[in-house]
Amino acid sequence: MTAPHPSTVIDPTHTAILRDNAAEAEALGQLNADQLALVYQLQWFKLLVPWVYGGQEKTLPELVRLQEAISWADGSAGWVVTLCCGAGWFGGFINPAVAAQVFNTPELCLAGSGAESGEAEMIDGGYRLSGTWRYASGAYHATHFTANCMIKKDGEFFKDDNGKPWILPFIVDKKDVTLHPTWKYVGMVATGSHSFQMDNVEVADDRCFHIDAAFAEVPGALYQYPFLNLAEATLAVNLSGMAMHFVDLCHDIFEKKMAQPKLTDDQKAQMKRVYDLVVDSLQTTRDELFAAVDQSWSHPGEAELKAVSKTSRHLAITARESVDLLYPYCGLMAASPDTELNRVWRDMHTAGQHSLLTFAE
Repeated sequence: MTAPHPSTVIDPTHTAILRDNAAEAEALGQLNADQLALVYQLQWFKLLVPWVYGGQEKTLPELVRLQEAISWADGSAGWVVTLCCGAGWFGGFINPAVAAQVFNTPELCLAGSGAESGEAEMIDGGYRLSGTWRYASGAYHATHFTANCMIKKDGEFFKDDNGKPWILPFIVDKKDVTLHPTWKYVGMVATGSHSFQMDNVEVADDRCFHIDAAFAEVPGALYQYPFLNLAEATLAVNLSGMAMHFVDLCHDIFEKKMAQPKLTDDQKAQMKRVYDLVVDSLQTTRDELFAAVDQSWSHPGEAELKAVSKTSRHLAITARESVDLLYPYCGLMAASPDTELNRVWRDMHTAGQHSLLTFAE
C-alpha cells in the first residue's frame, strides 16, 4: 500500500501553527507559546501514555504516521513531541500510584535521556541520585525527567551476569534537576535539548522502574512492544517527515530554475531526473517502513521486528541522502540561515546524527 503524503494526516490549520511559528521558536530556542498550546490541546505529549492515566495510548501504526506529519510541518516540533511522548510510554511500567500522580500533572511533559551517565546509591527506602545527562529534548517544557542510573550499594556498583553495571531508569520531578544550556547546534534549535543534573537527590524506591514487557504495570499490546523497535521507527519517521518538507520546498524552486533560459535542456533534464529519483526513493522507503511497522504490530515476531529495524535505518539513510541530492540545485538561498529551506536542511542534518540510525545494520 502506498503511504499517503504527510499533509493528509495532519489538519492544515495545525500545520500552519507549527510552521508559521517555527522561526520564532528557533529564535527562542524552544517551542513557542502557540506551538505549545496546540501540543497541549491535542495531547500530543500523551500519545503513548496509558488510557488509565488519561493518555491516548496510540497504536504504533497510528503513531508513526502522525509523528511523520508533525515533523513534516516542523522538524523541531516533531522531534520534541516524539521524544517527550516516547518518555510518556514509560507510564506502562511505572508504579501505578506514582504514575497516577505524575500523569495527573497539568500540561504534562516528560523529558529525559537514555544515557547511562548517572549513579543511584541505595539508601533506606530508596535511592540517592547523582549525575549529568545530555540531550533532553523539550527540557524547558518538562514537568518530569527520566534518567538512567548505574545502581550502587555501599559504594560498589551492582553487576549483571555479564559483569556490566546494572542500569535502571528513574522518574523525578522537575524541581529535583538543574538545567544547563548546553544545546548549541546548527539545527533542531527549538528542541531545547539541554543537559540536566542531579546532585544527591533522594527518591523513594517506587521512582525506579524496569523497561521490560515482563514488568509492565499496564496491560495492552503497546507495552509489550519492544522499546528499541519503537524508538527506531519513531525516529526514522521524524527524518522522513523533514525530508518530505524539504522535497516539497524544492518543488517550486526547481520549477522556477528550470524556467530560466540560461539553463540548457540537458541541465533541466538532469534536475528533473534527480528530483524524480528522490521522490520515488523516499516513497518506496516510506512504504517499506510503514508496512514493516504494521506487520510487526499485528505479529511481533523476531523476523517482523528485524524488518522494522532494517527499514527504519534504510529510511533514515534515504532521507539524509535525498536532501543532499537536492541541495546543490537550490542556489545560495539554501545556505541562508534565514530561509525555511535552510532551517529544514539544518534540522535534517542535526537530527540525522542520532546514533540509533547511523548505520544500515
